Amino acid sequence: MTKAEIVANISEKSGIEKADVLRVVEDFMVEVKDSLNQGNNVYLRGFGSFIVKERAEKTGRNISKNTTIKIPAHNIPAFKPAKVFVESVKKSVAVK
Repeated sequence: MTKAEIVANISEKSGIEKADVLRVVEDFMVEVKDSLNQGNNVYLRGFGSFIVKERAEKTGRNISKNTTIKIPAHNIPAFKPAKVFVESVKKSVAVK
């Protein structure tokens, strides 16, 4: 599902114009990004959490030059679904 499909579905279900729904969805994404950039997690009860994970420093390989490289420690964004969300997906997939 794409962002455009999400906007269309919400617009159809709520009766709100697509442009307004698009603005809200994009503002939501900006807020999540800004929060994660500041090192703060975002918790949505019943849905999941957008979190910042810390990756430790590690050694990798440059295959084309056959050399080892040092990959520094860094942060990455991640999503952890809520247990309720995971259970609902498990049930709906099992039914199909």
